[in-house]
Amino acid sequence: MAKLVFGMNQSLDGYVDHLEMRTGPALFRHWIEHVRDLTGSVYGRRMYEAMRIGTKTVLSGVRSTRVRGGVAAPTKWVVSRSLKSVGPDATLVEDDIEAVIRGLKARLVGEIAVSGPDLARSLTDLGLIDEYRLYFHPVVLGRGKPFLPAHGRRSALFPPIPLARTRLG
Repeated sequence: MAKLVFGMNQSLDGYVDHLEMRTGPALFRHWIEHVRDLTGSVYGRRMYEAMRIGTKTVLSGVRSTRVRGGVAAPTKWVVSRSLKSVGPDATLVEDDIEAVIRGLKARLVGEIAVSGPDLARSLTDLGLIDEYRLYFHPVVLGRGKPFLPAHGRRSALFPPIPLARTRLG
């Protein structure tokens, strides 16, 4: 059974904004190594569009279940009701998101990354995310998209998160 993991860079006050927080060389290497070991990634529309150009260059050589033109392509699912198509290295998920993601988790092995805070929020509400990884940057933004659902929100689907480990560096 695959594990669904949401991890993103965030400010000290819990917001995500890739334009405000630049990734240094060590964190960039971490993300490249992380992606190399993934079974696949589930993207929200905005994150897919933002990453689409960069992933072709950065992710060459990543393990894949599909090969196009002799080059390995990472397995990607894009959740969107507004897109009509996605690139040849991705599968569009338009309907019954819960059933699709539960099916992926049931039939695949390894780790599936969730990319995008809005998508993560939806998958959190459905109780589908198994692990959260928080990468803090020493900035306070005071605005933007929150990494986690609204402060103070508690439900059976979003219990308190136990700390598994920390790493400085």
